[in-house]
Amino acid sequence: MKQSPDRRPPNITEITENLSESVRHALEVTKRGCEELLIESEWIQKLVQSEKTGKPLRIKLGLDPTAPDIHLGHTVVLNKLRQLQDLGHQVIFLIGDFTSMIGDPSGRNSTRPPLTREQIQENAKTYHQQAVKILDADKTEIRFNSEWCMPLGADGMIKLASSYTVARMLEREDFTKRYQGGVPIAIHEFLYPLMQGYDSVALQSDLEMGGTDQKFNLLVGRELQKQHGQAQQCVLTMPLLVGTDGVDKMSKSKNNYVGVTETPSNMFGKVMSISDVLMWNWYTLLSFKSIEEIEALKTACANGENPRNAKVALAQELVTRFHSQQAAVDALAEFEARFKQGVLPDDMPEVVLELPEGETDAALAWVLKSAGLCESSSDANRNIQQGGVKIEGEKVSDKATRLPKGSHVIQVGKRRFARVQLN
Repeated sequence: MKQSPDRRPPNITEITENLSESVRHALEVTKRGCEELLIESEWIQKLVQSEKTGKPLRIKLGLDPTAPDIHLGHTVVLNKLRQLQDLGHQVIFLIGDFTSMIGDPSGRNSTRPPLTREQIQENAKTYHQQAVKILDADKTEIRFNSEWCMPLGADGMIKLASSYTVARMLEREDFTKRYQGGVPIAIHEFLYPLMQGYDSVALQSDLEMGGTDQKFNLLVGRELQKQHGQAQQCVLTMPLLVGTDGVDKMSKSKNNYVGVTETPSNMFGKVMSISDVLMWNWYTLLSFKSIEEIEALKTACANGENPRNAKVALAQELVTRFHSQQAAVDALAEFEARFKQGVLPDDMPEVVLELPEGETDAALAWVLKSAGLCESSSDANRNIQQGGVKIEGEKVSDKATRLPKGSHVIQVGKRRFARVQLN
């Protein structure tokens, strides 16, 4: 009997062999710096179809206005959105004014207090203005998910809730840990991934983006689209940006963030404070330089060039993006005046200090003593009182000063310097 031909589905290598240059480029742009692309073969098919028909793909990013400001951690996905926008696709910046009232439980070990309608509206006011510092305002579709969530009503909510089981919800890692640990899970928290998924149905998105902590929610969108007879969206997760402390993800609550509306000098100084190792991660996730340009910078540093020069270039790029080129020039000049002309040594020692568990900051006197910059706590306090201690070039004279987790350039007297990393 004649054997039937091999029906094995083609792998990614086989799929990409015959792609056009434009689709190949779009796939490379999509995957740059990403954590995961699901399902890659489906995304390639969407790109091919878009090229064939000339119809842009609909790419969605949702952010809940739980705080009034956007920081660089948020811009990791916004940057990716801009890159795909520049390829000609339709990007949708979704402000989760309805889902904010539920509260995203992703990654949390306790129930999140829902925000009031008034708090959400106040926070949402600046989101659009800040987002278009990165996105092309004229080509960005701005939506609020209250448009379709509010009209659902009780009937619609019940019908939506019937589309997912408790067992499926408990597949989420954070829900599982809380359930097994006896930590309460409020019923309304189960509604969050459902409502986020319903956003994808309402917007008929082809691709939804988010941080790695959003993977479950994004996949719910695929399932709900399938149930509504729509083509399923692909899912792109981006790494969570590590904050200036080099330890935790960037967060206002951890005071390790760089806000996009901060002054040019503050933004420049905070970027310059990060470690050389963390700098390359920031380049990958935040810079608009090409992969080749970043690799060239790495090679130069490996061959003896001072990494500080690469860090200056990154700081200037970010200040230019969120302010202006002139602001970046002025910020560098101010930084040089405060630090380089202050004779900071190029071979400044680096000291890593571990804080006790649960502590987020430390007394300055303890830091000075532990870092070997002062002989004792009394010596440290004396130097502080006499104005002999500078943090990031600024004189500190209050003995009660405490330093948060992160990197700090500390000077005691004229000759003692250290870059202290508090973990």
